[in-house]
Amino acid sequence: MEKVDILKQKCNKTSFEKLSGLNNRKILDFISKYAAICNPDSVFIRSDSTEDAEYIRKKAVELGEENTLKIAGHTTHFDGIHDQARDKEKTKFLITKEMPLEGLNSIDREEGLEEIEVLLKDIMKGREMYVLFLCLGPVDSEFSIYAVQITDSAYVAHSEDILYRGAYQVFKNTPNIDFFRYIHSAGEVDENKASKDIDKRRVYVDFLEDTVYSVNTQYAGNTVGLKKLSLRLAIRKADREGWLAEHMFVMAVHGEEGEKNYFTGAYPSSCGKTSTCMVKGEKILGDDIAYLKKKDGKVYAVNVERGIFGIIRDVNPGDDPLIWKALNTEGEVIFSNILSKDGVPYWKGDNKSTPQDGVNFSGPWSAGKIDEFGNEIPFSHANARYTVRLNSLENCDSELDNPKGVLVEGIIYGGRDSNTWVPVFESFNWVHGVITIASSLESETTAATIGKVGERKFNVMANLDFLSMPIGRYIENYLGFIKDLKKAPTIFGVNYFLHDNHGEYISSIHDKRVWLKWMQLRVNDKADAIKTPVGYLPKYQDLKKLFNNVLGKDFSEIEYVQFFSIRCSQNLEKIQRIKNIYHGFKDVPEVVFEILDVQKVKIEKAAGEFGDIISPEEFI
Repeated sequence: MEKVDILKQKCNKTSFEKLSGLNNRKILDFISKYAAICNPDSVFIRSDSTEDAEYIRKKAVELGEENTLKIAGHTTHFDGIHDQARDKEKTKFLITKEMPLEGLNSIDREEGLEEIEVLLKDIMKGREMYVLFLCLGPVDSEFSIYAVQITDSAYVAHSEDILYRGAYQVFKNTPNIDFFRYIHSAGEVDENKASKDIDKRRVYVDFLEDTVYSVNTQYAGNTVGLKKLSLRLAIRKADREGWLAEHMFVMAVHGEEGEKNYFTGAYPSSCGKTSTCMVKGEKILGDDIAYLKKKDGKVYAVNVERGIFGIIRDVNPGDDPLIWKALNTEGEVIFSNILSKDGVPYWKGDNKSTPQDGVNFSGPWSAGKIDEFGNEIPFSHANARYTVRLNSLENCDSELDNPKGVLVEGIIYGGRDSNTWVPVFESFNWVHGVITIASSLESETTAATIGKVGERKFNVMANLDFLSMPIGRYIENYLGFIKDLKKAPTIFGVNYFLHDNHGEYISSIHDKRVWLKWMQLRVNDKADAIKTPVGYLPKYQDLKKLFNNVLGKDFSEIEYVQFFSIRCSQNLEKIQRIKNIYHGFKDVPEVVFEILDVQKVKIEKAAGEFGDIISPEEFI
C-alpha cells in the first residue's frame, strides 16, 4: 500500500487535509511508516487550534487515562505501580561501531531497531494515533528545535500540549524543516489504563535519525519525548553547532535600584533547584532545561518548555504559595500518582488531612494496603507530579516567549554537601568555575535516596544522567564556549546543606534569597568580595545588610564565620575524589587536573598558615 493511501485510510478528511497541507515528504514518510507498523485504527493530526487541543483533553478523560477533579480543568493520571520513574537501565543509545559512547548505556543500532520494530508491530491496533507538531524553545527563534511526537496515549499528548509550544503552522510554512522524532506507545494497558508489559519497557535514542522510541510505559519521564529524551538529542546537536543544552533553570533576580539580571542554575535532584527559581520576590522563566547560545559576544538563554512537570511532594500553602495557588485555581492541571478522593487530590506534605481511602497509582487504595512484595503502599507516590503551564504562576517572567532569549549574567551550580562547600561563592574566572565548581559537582544521598546515607554522588554540571557524549568532550565544549565572548557569565557555587558539629543545618530554607541577592550585586559590580583559595566569598557587612533588607533579621559575625570558614581537609578530600573520578575517563582535558592541583596547593598553603578551618576574615 502506498504511503499516502495508508494515511488516507487512517485519517479522517480533516486530519488528512492538515497533513497534506504540510507539503513535507519527510513528515509523510515518518508518519506513514509508523502508521503501517503500529497499525492504529485511526490517526489524529493535531494542529495549533484550541479545538484540537480540546479534542485530546476530552479523549484523555473518555479513555480513562485521566479523571476529572472538582476544580474545573483539573485531572488526575495514574501510572502503574511499577512505572513511576525514568527507566535508566532500559534507556539506551543506539550506536554503530563508528560511534562508541564511553560509559553510557548503549545497544547496537541494528539490533535495537529490530527489537523496537517487533515491539511496535500492531501495538496501536484498536486505538487512535495522535500526531503533534511542537517546538523546543520559543517559536520562530534561532533557539527553536522543531519536533513531531507520535503517541497512542491521550495523556502523553495532553502533557505535551501543556509543556511545549505548538508549531503546526511553522511546519506548514516551512516545507523542508528539520525535526526531532518521537514514537511512543503505552502498549497493553490494565483496568487502570496503566502499561502492563513493564518487562518489555524500552526507551531507545537514535542519534543518526534524531529519533526516540518509547514503548510499554506511560510515566512522563519515559514518554514525553520533548523533555529529557530531547535533551539527549539536543546535547549532541549543541556539540555539532557550538552551543550548550543544559539541565538548568532560568530566573530573574531583581536589584534594589530596579535592575533585573538573569541567571541559569544546575542542581542535582533534591538539592534546591526548583525552590531556588521559585523564591519569593524573583521571577521564574524556566525550571528544568535551557539552551544557551552566544550572540554579539554575550550569552543568551531560553527555556525549552512553556510548562512545569514538577515534583508535588511538600508543595503546600506555607512553603510554595504561588505553586499552591496555581494548583487550586481553575485551569489546566494534571496531577499524577497522587491520591484522589471525592474529586480532591492529596499528596505527601500538602498539610491537608489525608483520607483513609481513595484511588491512587495502585488502583483503589486504603490505609495499610500492601504490594505484591509485602510493602505498604503509600497514599501518594514520592515521585508524584503536577503538570501546569508556567504562565499560570503569578511569578512567571514576562520574557518566557521572547524569541531572542534573555542575557545570562550568572550561572549557579548547587549540590548537597554537609561539610565542604560554603553556602555561596564565586569562581575566579570561567575556566576555574567550570572545573572546580561545575565539573566537581556532588550530591550526598539522603534517607529518601537509594544507597548509603551521606554517600557523595558525582554529577557533572547536574547533567550526568542525560549526557549523550563522552564526558571529556562535554567538559571541553564548556571550556571552549567562552571563545569570542566579550564577557563570560560569572560562575557561582551554592550549598544549602552545610551542617554544624551536631549534624544540624546551619542555614535557613529562606537564606537562599540572600545568596541570590549577593550574586546579583556581584554581576553588577556593586559588592566587593574576599579572595580565598576556593574562590571569592561575600564580605560580612554586605551580607549583614542583605539579611536585614531581604529577610528582616540580624546576621551576626559569629554566624558569618560559621557559614563561610574554609574547611581545608574536606576541600582537599573533595579534590582527590574528583581527580580519581576523572582518571577513570578517557580524553579528559589535562587542564582539569592542572586547575584542581593549583587549588590543592593554595588550600594546603593556607592550612599551613592558618590551620584546618580558616575564618574568611583571615583572607582580608
